Amino acid sequence: MFKFAHPEILYALLLIPVLIALFYYGVVVKGRRLKKLGEKRLLTGLMPEVSHWRPRVKFYISIAAMALAIFVAAGPQYGTKKEKIKKKGVEMMVCIDVSNSMLADDVKPDRMSRAKQVLGRLIDKLENDKVGLIVFAGDSYVQMPMTTDVGSAKMFLNSINPGMVSLQGTDIASAIRMSLGMFSEKEGVSRSIIIITDGEDHEAAAVDAANYAKQNNVTVNVMGLGTPQGGPIPIKGTNSFRKDRQGNVIITKLNEQMCADIASAGGGVYVRADNANNAVRALSKELDKMSKSDMETEVFSNFRQQYAPFAFIALMLILLELCIMDKQNPLLKNVKLF
Repeated sequence: MFKFAHPEILYALLLIPVLIALFYYGVVVKGRRLKKLGEKRLLTGLMPEVSHWRPRVKFYISIAAMALAIFVAAGPQYGTKKEKIKKKGVEMMVCIDVSNSMLADDVKPDRMSRAKQVLGRLIDKLENDKVGLIVFAGDSYVQMPMTTDVGSAKMFLNSINPGMVSLQGTDIASAIRMSLGMFSEKEGVSRSIIIITDGEDHEAAAVDAANYAKQNNVTVNVMGLGTPQGGPIPIKGTNSFRKDRQGNVIITKLNEQMCADIASAGGGVYVRADNANNAVRALSKELDKMSKSDMETEVFSNFRQQYAPFAFIALMLILLELCIMDKQNPLLKNVKLF
């Protein structure tokens, strides 16, 4: 793929038609003045050394050199060649709870915002690791497949919001099973699942799924959002809270025991996100314990500067223009090049 580092400089090419118009305007004016002195055929005989074509040739050579100089200044580049490179890292799937309970503000500003804050800092610490995102509530969906592109990961993270999964609930087991299918099949790669949730999953299937992941050499870590005392779930756009069928305000609480049981079954750690820095530090420490293995990934090579050919041709044209005189050379008067 070909591109320019500074494409705005190419607007200078608009000067070329203007210079050509001014040149021919000068030729016309000069012709009118000569006509006042006499017939063109007679004047040509009186000025044998004056060349009709040399000034035109010099002008067009100068215009060509100018155009090439503009190309050089614009910084022509060529690249986008795919290359496979090897990096040492781990594969990590992050499963984020997007059930309505993540709107509770028992941790400020709310559980979901705190989850994004912690995960964003954790992603910033990644170097050569691969990361993918899964959102879950009563069901699970892949938000972003496994990638080493940290920028894309943060972009997808920012787009996550509670309620984006229509089926409500907290099916952690479904998220773990889906994560297992997202890892590469390469042997010897360290793999980890990070569950970010308030733990309001009342099914034992989550512990069984975490244990199954551990048996398949995948570590399951859990980050808990919320407080044991809990808080109400606000309804967006109103000043009221979600209520049960009896009209009572629903209080959602962090189920720390469930979170700890899942982490224990998955051979990982449980951390609470009360303090974002502590949570990031604990998860980073756990990931650092895992052995780093070679992971092959495709990247685009950098664009390379390609101005040298244009600069060389422009220089040759300038030298050629300097060698051509406006008048005929008496030593070469019998050579009819023009």
